[in-house]
Amino acid sequence: MFVFFIIVGWLIGEFFLENWILGAGIFLAIAAVMNLVAYFHSHKIILRAHKAKIIEEEDDPRLYRIVKEVAREAEIKMPRVAIIPSDTPNAFATGRNEDNAVVAATTGLLNILNDEELKGVMAHEVGHVKGKDMLVMSIAATLAGAITLLTRMVMFQMMFGRGRRRVNPILILTLILAPIGALIIKMAISRKREYEADKKGAEISKNPNALASALEKLNNANSKNPMKSRSITSASLFIVNPFKGKSLASLFSSHPPMEERVKRLREMATEYSYL
Repeated sequence: MFVFFIIVGWLIGEFFLENWILGAGIFLAIAAVMNLVAYFHSHKIILRAHKAKIIEEEDDPRLYRIVKEVAREAEIKMPRVAIIPSDTPNAFATGRNEDNAVVAATTGLLNILNDEELKGVMAHEVGHVKGKDMLVMSIAATLAGAITLLTRMVMFQMMFGRGRRRVNPILILTLILAPIGALIIKMAISRKREYEADKKGAEISKNPNALASALEKLNNANSKNPMKSRSITSASLFIVNPFKGKSLASLFSSHPPMEERVKRLREMATEYSYL
């Protein structure tokens, strides 16, 4: 994603600024700033966007106990725990490392899952923490958003700026395709990390069937009652897509097909039965 970002900057510099070094340098500087912001503040931004509240053990002993248990099983530092005031059942993890990690669950999630299913979901989120997926996805989302924003700014300047010469068609094509390419890369990363977190979650909880059952419940509930939020850019952080009942084409989906996720978990459960 970072290399892609620099290529876009090089092309804009070459055809629009008439200086590819300047274009690449500008985009490199912007990428660095955006990455720093994502690295240090992404967890605060996402928690604020969804009105998530950090809790202590006395606020929700059941959730806190389960997160503590799966963190111990995963051999990582206990993450902070948050609750999102939403009837739509879902969960996500955020934070750049174990010291800043937060696992969040909606009130709807706590209401529809039994203890084993909740443990599976929290193990999935702790799997994200252990795999540093939150940092990877935050940077991917930041760069994808930056590419989209900057290409729109350049397009606007080309259309309404004064004294500009006719722009090379290659640049026009780049400005159109760059945001699409960035989105495809971001979504591919997201789907890969979800498969890995499912696997880690099943291993940590030692109950793939419980996680599979939880995913089926969450998928059905989110299809009927999508989350009401303006922060749709955070969709890839949730365990299931919270904003749409059905995904677009698989290439642009932030999550793998639910049928495939459940199938893999059921196969893992079969393997566990032989151990």
